[in-house]
Amino acid sequence: MRSDAVKKGMQAAPSRSLLNALGLTKEELERPLVGIVSSYNEIVPGHMNLDKIVEAVKMGVSMAGGTPIVFPAIAVCDGIAMGHIGMKYSLVTRDLIADSTECMAMAHQFDALVMVPNCDKNVPGLLMAAARINVPTVFVSGGPMLAGHVKGQKRSLSSMFEAVGEHAAGKLTEDEVEEFASKVCPTCGSCSGMYTANSMNCLTEVLGMGLQGNGTIPAVYSERIRLAKHAGMKVMEMLEKNIRPRDIMTEKAFMNALTMDMALGCSTNSMLHLPAIAHEAGVNLSVELANEVSARTPNLCHLAPAGPTYMEDLNEAGGIYAVMKELTKKNLLNLDCITVTGKTVGENIADAKNLNPEVIRPIDNPYSATGGLAALKGNLAPNYGIVKQSAVVPEMMVHEGPARVFDCEEDAIGAILGGKIVPGDVVVIRYEGPKGGPGMREMLNPTSAIAGMGLGSTVALITDGRFSGASRGASIGHVSPEAAMGGPIALVEEGDLIEINIPEHKLNVKVSDEVLEERRKNWKPREPKVTTGYLARYASLVTSADRGAVLEIRK
Repeated sequence: MRSDAVKKGMQAAPSRSLLNALGLTKEELERPLVGIVSSYNEIVPGHMNLDKIVEAVKMGVSMAGGTPIVFPAIAVCDGIAMGHIGMKYSLVTRDLIADSTECMAMAHQFDALVMVPNCDKNVPGLLMAAARINVPTVFVSGGPMLAGHVKGQKRSLSSMFEAVGEHAAGKLTEDEVEEFASKVCPTCGSCSGMYTANSMNCLTEVLGMGLQGNGTIPAVYSERIRLAKHAGMKVMEMLEKNIRPRDIMTEKAFMNALTMDMALGCSTNSMLHLPAIAHEAGVNLSVELANEVSARTPNLCHLAPAGPTYMEDLNEAGGIYAVMKELTKKNLLNLDCITVTGKTVGENIADAKNLNPEVIRPIDNPYSATGGLAALKGNLAPNYGIVKQSAVVPEMMVHEGPARVFDCEEDAIGAILGGKIVPGDVVVIRYEGPKGGPGMREMLNPTSAIAGMGLGSTVALITDGRFSGASRGASIGHVSPEAAMGGPIALVEEGDLIEINIPEHKLNVKVSDEVLEERRKNWKPREPKVTTGYLARYASLVTSADRGAVLEIRK
């Protein structure tokens, strides 16, 4: 066993003395050491219940003959971090989580791991770590929040952000906004729509790294505790069979994940995280594949913010396996991929059933013939921008309007809430990319303000930053190269006409090449916004959004 390096032989005697100091018995040390990566904390609603999940995992590991040992991972609540300097520290935690988990697992030579994540960057960070460490690993998340109820309608966090815009437009009173605040997030768990956290937990299940129900069983259900116990037991079976993350996270598995991404209508953030996870697994997953996969993959789900259904509804409709089963009717998935069950994808989903065709559309009656995401390219985005096309109203699929240019998120929000943005405008927010932000902030505040002000069907937003999974509308993010690297988005001027054509995957500024080249000659790089601490170090190492914003040592 891998852990023999710290348990057996004369050379390991000092290590044994320290393991004895933990109170571990001789019998426990004769068993495999299984690291339980706990993302529990008391500030993230999606993580406040993870102590219970961890205890269940420990019990499952023990029942199956292993010795469970817990160590921590951090997690940021994107909702709480939104709209201020805290959001600069969200995406960057993905690499902190991967790095620190790698350090703990390698330093202590665990034989296997169970990852217990839940929210946005915590899930991909731990998937990246799993690919690096490559010991038998199972994921079990904390589960999604139940939807809230306001005035007889199901609501979620995206409704809350949009309520702020509605208040600015005079459509809601302060008391009504406070009613939203007290009701839209009624339980622990990852926020209840198909936002980034739930997107990544569902795609973990699709990749084969989580058991059935990992992405959809609500956090407050006892079924989630049983799932955690089974995850603990399953990792011991994987250890016996020597099934490792890189055996599971193959190129075919990532293509399954990208296909399901399109069918589910996942967050645009998935197009940052899937390439980054694939990179760690030794797989090249190009953003360019998005349109190719989307062209053949129907969009079967419209969960919030794209529609009126929530994660609890998807769970009752049969969950992720039921969506996968629909896709097999057109041979859209690789069914021979091995998973943490020890079985193939095809074996796992053989008995799955779609129990609610209103929540999971049958494949012959999709919401659209193409997938939920699209990659747009043009002289404004030579290396692509990403849009969640399933959450764009039909009248904004093709749009042309004057650019309203802002060099930071705060200035844009002030203009939107101040009534300075009018129908037809294209809001451009730049210098918010991975390097320029630094940290590539999410733009849920401005997109929600646009929706709340009643401009969602007439105003577009383009940024080298990114969007929350809760964003909807003609919101195009990840524009690459970013402004801080001299990308064309840095050359746009107030009033330039911006052309958006989502069906044709085009994003252009209607300015001649000669004019753009003249502007480029006059462009000067901005001074870094942050020059000390982790963010400065991150900015010096981070790559472009189209490469997943992975960190790379400069040579």
